[in-house]
Formats: sequence, structure tokens, C-alpha cells
Amino acid sequence: MLSLIVFLPLAAALALVLAPRLGDTAARWSWVAVAGVDLALVVAVWWQYETPAEEQLAFEQRAEWIPGVNSSYHIGVDGLSLPLIAMTAVIFLACAVYALRDTNRPRLQSALFLFLQSVSMGLFVSADLILFFVFFDLSIVAMYFVIAGWGHGDAARSALKFFLYTFLGSLALLVGFIGLYIAADPHTFDMVELSEQTPLAGSSLAGGLVLAAILIGLAVKTPTVPFHTWLPPAHTDAPAVGSAVLAGVLLKMGTYGFVRIAMPMLPDAWRAWAWVVIVVGIVSVIYGALVALAQTDLKRMIAYTSVNHMGYIALAVGAAGLVAGDTAEARSIAVTGAVTQMVSHGLITGALFLLAGVLHDRANSYDMDAYGGLAAPAPRFAALFALGAFASLGLPGFSGFIAEFQIFTGSIAAAPATAIAVVGILITAALFLRSLQRIFTGHTRGKSTGFGDLHPAELWSVGSLLLLSVLIGVFPRPLLDVIEPASEVLIDLVGR
Repeated sequence: MLSLIVFLPLAAALALVLAPRLGDTAARWSWVAVAGVDLALVVAVWWQYETPAEEQLAFEQRAEWIPGVNSSYHIGVDGLSLPLIAMTAVIFLACAVYALRDTNRPRLQSALFLFLQSVSMGLFVSADLILFFVFFDLSIVAMYFVIAGWGHGDAARSALKFFLYTFLGSLALLVGFIGLYIAADPHTFDMVELSEQTPLAGSSLAGGLVLAAILIGLAVKTPTVPFHTWLPPAHTDAPAVGSAVLAGVLLKMGTYGFVRIAMPMLPDAWRAWAWVVIVVGIVSVIYGALVALAQTDLKRMIAYTSVNHMGYIALAVGAAGLVAGDTAEARSIAVTGAVTQMVSHGLITGALFLLAGVLHDRANSYDMDAYGGLAAPAPRFAALFALGAFASLGLPGFSGFIAEFQIFTGSIAAAPATAIAVVGILITAALFLRSLQRIFTGHTRGKSTGFGDLHPAELWSVGSLLLLSVLIGVFPRPLLDVIEPASEVLIDLVGR
């Protein structure tokens, strides 16, 4: 089932590339249909999912691949990966629906996004480091072509900066993976075996160096301060669906690597570096929010809020490494909040980037000062943007509140100094309320005059993402029931 979920979009992408006579409308609907089927398969997996035994995976599949280095095609899911797979399927379907009206080379764009969906799914189900790395790098290549081929502004430069920055980060990641392989006995790239072995336990210098390489590679992809500088231009110049996938899915590849690779395979080094990760998280939270507050470009503002929200995740996983005292339950809550935040941020920020794309489609500008009184000609747009803004600042009733409440509850219990990061929530509230005031209130003026409201495809795509955020915010138990057992297992691994 997992192989079908991973490779169905890839097969559809190849079919679209090899069918040059396929019409634009047929190509668009093909993307929607395949994304819909993939989501249905993920729902079926979720329905049949049962929490596996400790350090094991559900729906596991293994086949020989590169036997010379003991690397196999090994895939499976647990409570850390299944929510991200579901989120990925939802975001790609929303983007497919949103792009139904796009006329810019729809066949090639649909094929490229289906390929990107395939590699994204592949990364989250990977249970082998080399397999993980292949999908990790392929996602960089695919997003480069998305930005360069369908972006606007200085898209070529932004795409190149994104590629070079993240590719260099992936090389550091590969060095870390090789370090784990060399230290393992027997040598292996299998993620389950490495989590059981913890090959560099007791070696503070080697373990610290390998963790540093892995953290740099993951921090660039996340991104956290100071590795975030590629993110704002990439988002600003990317198409709306590209930004939604970049923020919603690709950034989670970095944070997922923290909980899937760095923490369980290098627990001693993670405990030693925990305060470094916490400090990076706090700086990212406050810096991201402050710089977002200073922006006049809406899309750039949303991009910097991603730095802020990824900082919360870094803060939580760092606090999970503080094993002093009786804090296991608190640290487990922090990890659960971090995974919930990955899902929540994907849904909410994906919706906000799609809404920002509507501004560019209608008026060719993200400048907030160019608009005013937009709520009058575009009430549906205004309502959904307000929902997205309130969800992003962590208002109760949305998934962001569930995630941030758990992050701060667990983190402050483990390390009271992390309460400093609460300031980030206040700044985020200020920047979103300010943007709502500048764009939507007052008399209709500037580019708001004659602004067309959301089309059905835009309404359904954005509305579905925000509806899921509300459902998680009101009924979080189905999601938390999947995540919590895996978080407890992870804390046991880090604390042993």
C-alpha cells in the first residue's frame, strides 16, 4: 500500500510527460484525480493503522537495493510519519484544485507537481538513510524547476539561491549519514537498526561531529536562523502552489529529520546539544516574528512567519533532550506538540500562501500598502484570510493552538527559560492584525478597486485546508492518538 501511495503520482507524471497531445483541461483534472486517489489511499492506511511495537513500523516493506553497503528499499510508517503523509496528500490535492484555472503550461506543471508529491511521500515513509537522502535531494531539484519555470519577479535568481543553499545543506546531511554508517556494527543505513544500535553512544566527539553535520543539513531545509536566508526570496518569487508546497511540505522534511534521525540515532549527542537547539529555536521564533512585522510585502511576511513557526518545533525537540529530573511526560508532550505543529503549519501556511497568490493573480502585487478596503469587493477572500491569520497566531479553536499549547507546556516544564519564546505569539498576533487592517479595512482604494472575489476552485482549495485546521483544533484526539505513542517511544530512546 505504501509503495502504491509513493509511486502512483510518479507513474501519472510519466504518463502526462509522454502524452503531448493531452489537452490543458484534461491535464489539470488528471492531476486532481491522481491527487484525490492518493489521498484516498492514505485515508485507507490511516483507517487500518495500529500502533506498532516499540521501534517498529507499520505497513513495513523491505527489498534488496544496494546490498554492498547494506542499504535496502525499506519503508514503513508510525505515529511520527503518518500525520505528515496525510498532510502532504491534502496539500497537494488542494494545490491541484487551486491550479485548475492556471493556463501556464498545465501539462508540464501537473507532471512536475505529481513528481514532487511522489518524492515527498517517499521521504516520509523511508526507513533507510540512503533512500531518505535520494528523496530529500529529488525534492530540491523538483522545487528548483517549480520556482524557475513558473515563478515571477527574479525567479531564476531565487531558484538558484534555493538550490545551491539547500543542496549544500544536503551534502552536510550525507556526511552525517556516512558517519552513522561507519560507526554502526554491522555497517548499515537502515534507520530502525541504527535507532536500536545508537552506534555513537559514548563517543562525545565523534557523536557531536556527526550530529552537527546532520543538524546543519536539516536546519537549512527547516529553515532555522541563521540558515533561513534562502526562504524569503524563494517564497516571494515562487508561484502560489509552489509556495504552498514549499512551506507546507518541504520545510517539514527538515523538522521530520530531527525526530526520525537525529534524536533516536544520536541520543547522547542530542542531550549534549539540547540547549544549543533550544537557543536556535528561541532566536528563530522571536527573530522570525520581528522581521515579519517589518514587512510590507504580504508574501514575504508569511515566509518569515514560517521561520517563526519552525522555531517552535526546534524549541520543542530541543527541550525533549533535557533529561534531568522527572520530566519524561513533559518532554513527550513537547514532541507531540512539535509533530502537531508540523501538520498545523502545513495546513495554515499553505492556505495563506494560496490566498497571497490570489492577490498576485488579480493585481500583480503583494504590496499591502497598495490595497485597502478589500473586504467590500472580496468578502469571501477577506473571511478566509482572517481565518488563516487567526489560525496562524494560535487562536483557540484552530490546530495552531493545540500545537503551541503542547509545545509550551512541555518545553516550559522541562526548561522554564523557554518561556521567553511566548513573546513570539504576541508579535505574530500584532503582524497579522496589522496586515488585516492594512489590506481589508477602510474605504476601497488602490488595487482593491474592481478586485474579483474567490473563484470556486480557490474557495474549495483554501477552505478545505482551513476547515481541517478547525477540525483538528476542535477535535484533536484522532490526531493525537496516533502521535502520542510514537512520542513516548522517542522520549524513551533519547533518555536511555
